[in-house]
Parts: sequence; structure tokens; C-alpha cells
Amino acid sequence: MKRFSGWTLASPATLLVVIFLVLPVLATIATTFMTPAGPFATYTSFFGSGFRRTVLWRTIQISAITTIISLVIGFITAFVVSRAPGWLKSILIIAAVFPLLTGVVVRSFAWLIILGKNGILNSTLLSLGLISEPATMLYTQGAVIVAMVYLFVPLMILTLAGVLESIPDDLIQASASLGARPVATFMQVIFPLAVPGLIVGAVLVFTGSFTAYATPQLLGGEAQMVMGTLMYQQAMVTFDWVSASTIAAIMVVITIAVVLLMTRIARRLNPMAV
Repeated sequence: MKRFSGWTLASPATLLVVIFLVLPVLATIATTFMTPAGPFATYTSFFGSGFRRTVLWRTIQISAITTIISLVIGFITAFVVSRAPGWLKSILIIAAVFPLLTGVVVRSFAWLIILGKNGILNSTLLSLGLISEPATMLYTQGAVIVAMVYLFVPLMILTLAGVLESIPDDLIQASASLGARPVATFMQVIFPLAVPGLIVGAVLVFTGSFTAYATPQLLGGEAQMVMGTLMYQQAMVTFDWVSASTIAAIMVVITIAVVLLMTRIARRLNPMAV
């Protein structure tokens, strides 16, 4: 009876998700198989293009690098936050969440001011005599990665802070009292218990980076085109909706594959994590 009542309560939300999310996505993917040239013609055309393969690889590369850097920075920061005193912890969490209060476009524009040829960073380096002329920082892969890390590190911190905070101090102290060195305590106690947060954070950052549009468009431009900007170009510039749907379908498949891969890794690292 309880199980039936649970399904009854969840059915309105489930119905809305199916109608407004699942069905439109399935309809978009279905159009890619209904071309006169054949069911897989659009995918053959996509992977047969060297330019589009380069865009796909660049997107995966940027997303992977962003995820790794965000994991490292987010884990260290979240560990410090989780071990801070109560009053300081609140301040640190507010500081981590504060960038999320502004929009993605606003934060990306801030990096235009920082990385531009007449921007803050170039002006500082010139004044210090470290460079003789302004360096080209915008419209590079590095600029996109730096901005993406800035965008997604707060999410990683929030995801990991709760997980690390739930690890009892007594457990860490017991490991140390039994003779385990800090590295061994981290690898055998802290890291396995943090695996669920690491996996969730990695999935959030990778999928967010992989599907991003505004930041790569503003800081990467045409030179650093990614799947999101390519899809927009196909849909809104050339009005090739079938090609845009094909790109969307590929992005959906890769996103699902990444989620399944992360889940598998979590089970291998810690069978109790998932």
C-alpha cells in the first residue's frame, strides 16, 4: 500500500517530466533517422567530416580537463571547508556560493575584461616587465577552460563539502592512532568515503561543460568552436535542423555514456558508494 501511494504521489511530476522532457528529446532524436538518404545518413555525414570530429574531440577534451581541475580544486577547498569551525565554515560556504548569484554571461564577460589584450592580466604583466607586448589569451582553449573551471568549481565544492563533512573526525583520528600516515589515511579512509560526492560532482561538471554554449562562444569564438556553439550555428544560422538534431542526439548519447561510466567507476572504487 505504501509503495502504491508513493507512485501515486510521484505520478504528476513523472508525467510532467515525460511530456516536457523525455518526449521532446525522443522526437528530436527520431527526426535524425527519417531523412531520405537513410536512417544513419546524418550520423555518417557528421563523423565523416574532419571539422566536426575535431569539434567533438575539442569539446570532450575541454570538458575532461575542466572536470579534472575542478575535482582537484573543489576537493581541497571542500576538505578545508568541512574541517573549519562553525562560524568560519558559514563564511567559506557563502564565499563559494556567491559567484552562483550572478549569471553565466556576466561571469564570462568578466573574463573578457581580465584576459583581453588591454585587460587586467596583460596590464599587470606589462607593468611588471614580465612581457614586452600584450599576450593573446582570448579565443584560446585555455581561456575557455579557465572560465569553465571558475563556473563549475562552486558546484563541486557544494557537492563535496557535505560528503566530507559527514566523515567522522573519530575515524580519521583512529586511522592516525593505528599508525597510518596522512597519505594512507587519505587513500584508505577519506577518499573511499568521498567517492559518491566525487562522482556526482564529476558528472555535474562534465555534463555542464560538455553542453555549455555562452562561455565557449564568448571566450572561444569560432576558433574554439564546441558542440554547443556548432549546434546553435546549424540551427539558427544555416537553419539545418536535422544536423542540429544529430548533434543534440550525439551529445545526449555521450552524456548518458559518461554517467554510466562514472557509476561503474564508483562501484569499482567503493562497492557501497552506489
